[in-house]
Amino acid sequence: MATIGVQPYWELMFDAEGDMAPGERDALVRGVTEKEITDLVVFAHGWNNTRSMATGLYDRFFAPFPTVLADAPVHSATGGPVRLGYGGVIWPSMRFTDEPIPDFPSERPPAAAAGPLLDPGTLAGLAVVFPGGEAVLDRLAELLERRPADPARLAEFAALTRGLVARGRGGRAAGSAADPYVHDLDPGAGEPEEPTMFSGSPERVCARFADALALAGLARSELSGALERLWGGALEMLRQGTYWEMKRRAGTVGEAGLGRLLGELAGASPGLRIHLAGHSFGGRLVAFALRGLPERARCVRSVTLLQGAFSHYAFAPRLPFAPGLAGALKELQHRVDGPVVCCHSSHDQALGVLYPLASRITGDMDSLLGLDPLGLSDPRWGAMGHDGVQAVPGTAALALDRALTGPFPADGCVNVDASAVIRRGGPPSGAHSDICHRELARLVLLAGRLVR
Repeated sequence: MATIGVQPYWELMFDAEGDMAPGERDALVRGVTEKEITDLVVFAHGWNNTRSMATGLYDRFFAPFPTVLADAPVHSATGGPVRLGYGGVIWPSMRFTDEPIPDFPSERPPAAAAGPLLDPGTLAGLAVVFPGGEAVLDRLAELLERRPADPARLAEFAALTRGLVARGRGGRAAGSAADPYVHDLDPGAGEPEEPTMFSGSPERVCARFADALALAGLARSELSGALERLWGGALEMLRQGTYWEMKRRAGTVGEAGLGRLLGELAGASPGLRIHLAGHSFGGRLVAFALRGLPERARCVRSVTLLQGAFSHYAFAPRLPFAPGLAGALKELQHRVDGPVVCCHSSHDQALGVLYPLASRITGDMDSLLGLDPLGLSDPRWGAMGHDGVQAVPGTAALALDRALTGPFPADGCVNVDASAVIRRGGPPSGAHSDICHRELARLVLLAGRLVR
């Protein structure tokens, strides 16, 4: 059993296809039973580079739980005291190291040199995400360092980036029908269109990313010339292409890995109550675990999505702009014997600006710099962590202070505006990773009816 500040704690380690590390599945199932755990909180990280970084996040996020529980204890399902266990999902993802994380100063890179660059830490992370792609990554790093004026080199950078993302899908195109969930649409929707960043003109796509960064106040101050700005957009295209792969992987690990594991836990400990929480792509991971959960299993008592990096229409029975289409998780909130809580923040620039730009499909880039320069009024490409669950009838909406002090919905989808606490962080992701707060720990426990 791994060691963090709260106990008992188990690591749930999955590979990119959702297979769990040998022995850990049995250790978790046996440990939960032997320790007579009544409630298990399972947290899934978003982007990060190392196992130790993920463990550090869990240590910090779970730290307030014991005192919050002690302040307003409730009984377990059997009428006795709550015996709480903790699980931390470890899955292969990555973060570009130029993205600061509040309260993790040791993870901040040294002062960056002028211009967009791939630092050694980011290169190492990319090599793990795209095994066998080291030569391509070295060439990308070289191009970013030199930033040649020749348009052919920008086209080369785009082609290499798109090839890396296709490599992550076994050679399939980024938006191919063989991987329908990456668009958060129901698989019955047919073949989805491909995001413009994977198919549009390289110079145009890079320019649009550069414009978005500048208009949102996210551009690096040293990128003053037109050429520098284009290469800054190229780096953003690589970042977003990498995160597109992380998004796909999160759904696979959730459905094929965590969902199956939860079913086994329910069979071994019939009275166990499980509370899922996930940050960023980890939110997508725990949400897609509902797809892999056996229909007979009623063990999941709450789901809390912290700045979820997937479509705000994922749970929608029909899309407002395409009534014949539905979200990939339509009606699956009913597999939760409690609420699905979605925290969102206006200070999250990763989801408010860059996510919708990266998600736009072919033909939609023309509107980017019109009357609505960032396309923020177009709801089609919005993320959970930007404005919460959308197009699901009966969804409740609460400010964080109201959620923490007033009656909390017992079921259904619940949007919680957490801008009051999720507010710290610099470019390019803003407050996306500012999630280690006592208020959010209490929210998870309130959603699970573990505190009054």
